[in-house]
Amino acid sequence: MLKRHLGESYSPLYFLAALGPGGLAVSFFMYLMFLVPHKGTPMAALKHWLPLVEQGGLTAILILAVLAIFIALALLHFALMIWNFQEFKEFKLTSHYQQLKQSNGEVTLMAAPLAVAMSINLLFIIGSLFVPNLWSFVQALFPFASIGFALVGLWAMKIYGQYMMRLFEQGDFNHQINNSFAQLLGPFTFSMIAVGLAAPGAMSHSTLVSGLSLGLSSLFVGLTVILSVVWLFASLKQISSQGFDKSAAPTLWILIPILTLVGITFVRQTMGVHHNFAAELQNSNFLQIMSLFLGLQLVIGLFGYRVMKNMGYFEEFVHGDKHSPASFGLVCPGVALVVFGFFFINYALIMNGVIDKYSLAHWGLIVPFTTVQIITGWIMLKLIKRQIVQPTPLNSQSA
Repeated sequence: MLKRHLGESYSPLYFLAALGPGGLAVSFFMYLMFLVPHKGTPMAALKHWLPLVEQGGLTAILILAVLAIFIALALLHFALMIWNFQEFKEFKLTSHYQQLKQSNGEVTLMAAPLAVAMSINLLFIIGSLFVPNLWSFVQALFPFASIGFALVGLWAMKIYGQYMMRLFEQGDFNHQINNSFAQLLGPFTFSMIAVGLAAPGAMSHSTLVSGLSLGLSSLFVGLTVILSVVWLFASLKQISSQGFDKSAAPTLWILIPILTLVGITFVRQTMGVHHNFAAELQNSNFLQIMSLFLGLQLVIGLFGYRVMKNMGYFEEFVHGDKHSPASFGLVCPGVALVVFGFFFINYALIMNGVIDKYSLAHWGLIVPFTTVQIITGWIMLKLIKRQIVQPTPLNSQSA
């Protein structure tokens, strides 16, 4: 049972607890997306995996295992979304919420639209995997997907606009406590909306739907890039003089999911303008740009790990007894690296003939990403159990 009525101890960052299983579910979908043949559709669907399961054998067992994990994680995501909205509703009635709205922490409100955008992505994948013949009428659904992401985008811009308006009018941003990358939560949210809008932009056959979706996606990519650069420089100034805020250490990795989402947006936009607007497709561009993104993610990941290890963050907040909703920020980078890894292998390497699909090299490259996926899932479940799941009373255990 999930904890209830947290009141003033609740934080909007708990939406990251819901974001984690949603993203991890998407990462397991990558096996079906890139390993199960799905000729005729841009995504793996029911009509692709069901015949393989009916044939039996090891392939059927693996597919069913992936689907079972996917379903479990999706259910956990939506359960935590419901829990978050219930707790957030009560939190808004407290004085701590009003204090949050007048502090640097107002940016944490962006975690809500971030998680909702993930929910929309997840619903689309669920539809593709389990709704019979979805792709026979899916074109009629793409406008609604675009509208859904656009509405989430407007919601996010309203939250962020109010935050920035306060800073511009009152000038009360506290730079002394800005010694982390917590302010990058805003760009992170915008990048999630950008990649969501890029999906119908790439898959819709309507030039109107595709064009509008790609245009809006570009807008949110622009916001992501500009705000990321601005807040990176603003934060680095304080970090270099004060050191990194230990309680916000997971934000050392926040650029990893941002790079993943911008990178996948690039892939989707490239395919969208190729299919619908006759743009020439250069596969070599995927190799160059995605290699850059993956390289940066690995450097950031290793550097952030060393810093957090030296600070003793894992010992205290993951394995120790300290609790912080910010620790759920450890899950997003692991998920992002796995998802981007699959895209990199397929678009940068296989499409350019660097490796062959289903070759030993292909399977070998998947192994490290699967390892990261397993570790990330273990950490996520541990954090959820410690911080959100209500402990069972001793008398109940003995009953």
